[in-house]
Amino acid sequence: MHLDLVPLWAGILSLAVLMYVLLDGFDLGVGILFLLRPDENDRDVMIGSVAPIWDFNETWLILGGGGLLAAFPLAFAVIVPAVYFPILVMLLGLLFRGVAFEFREVIHARKSVWNSAFAYGSLLAAFAQGVILGNFIKGFQVTGRSFSGTSWDWVAPFPLIAGLGLVIGYTLLGATWLVMKTEGALQAWARAKARWALGGVLVFIVVISIWTPLTEARIAARWFSLPNLLFFTPVPLLTGLFAWLVWRGLARSWEIVPFVGSIGLFFLSYTGLIISLWPYVAPPSISLWDAAAGPMSQEFLMVGTVFLLPVILLYVFWSYYVFRGKVRGDLVGHQ
Repeated sequence: MHLDLVPLWAGILSLAVLMYVLLDGFDLGVGILFLLRPDENDRDVMIGSVAPIWDFNETWLILGGGGLLAAFPLAFAVIVPAVYFPILVMLLGLLFRGVAFEFREVIHARKSVWNSAFAYGSLLAAFAQGVILGNFIKGFQVTGRSFSGTSWDWVAPFPLIAGLGLVIGYTLLGATWLVMKTEGALQAWARAKARWALGGVLVFIVVISIWTPLTEARIAARWFSLPNLLFFTPVPLLTGLFAWLVWRGLARSWEIVPFVGSIGLFFLSYTGLIISLWPYVAPPSISLWDAAAGPMSQEFLMVGTVFLLPVILLYVFWSYYVFRGKVRGDLVGHQ
């Protein structure tokens, strides 16, 4: 007799995606803000705020992608062909920004080139991730157990709007991160940009929240049927609360609250997405149990994951503890 590990694997993959969005989201946001802050000294501080931690943030992306392939191979076989080109753009963007971290400080390097690679790589990666998310909500065309659409199905209004929305969301995370990690004129500038980004995020939340049930009947039925409606009712109220915390924190010159409030907005949006789509891992037809690998395969993979996941979590918390505090321009070169 085998244990049903499907819900546990779903929880692990959900955690991996959430951690990636939150942790890599703010350093992608810092890269996007590079485009708006041309001062080289400030750019050094901005990149110094994420330099010690950016690389292991992407560990969660590897865990999520590898876990999807190993635990839910059918979902992997459906999702990847559908969003092949956005995934390619995302990986190229992450590649360029990763190389930029290493080469922009090399002696005689063309710093402007690597600054552009860092900024535009961040922008492309963020937009591509939003397109993937939008396509996931829209659903995949499946015949039998195979993807029957094309690799261009993502070129549609909803995924493209979702891509732009995630860019604005990551900008909010990046700006509030800079408010927490920097000082002086750069911090004041980041605070101003965070206000604009917060307004944009709220607009996109409203647009997506209206657009989704109007175009996806299966999601509308889940949102507006009883007793689900009672469970979803607090979500707009909590969203307003977190938005108010971000705005008030920025207005009062608080440093930590805006970043925590921004994380709260992402957490609410993410949990709302999971509740809306459960139990489908490749909507609208392939459930977690349909796509799952064999029980013995899941049990074998779980043995390693049980040891690996706590190590990753401990490493993340320890690293953020070690590199806590402000980043100053006179110390960036010594980190």
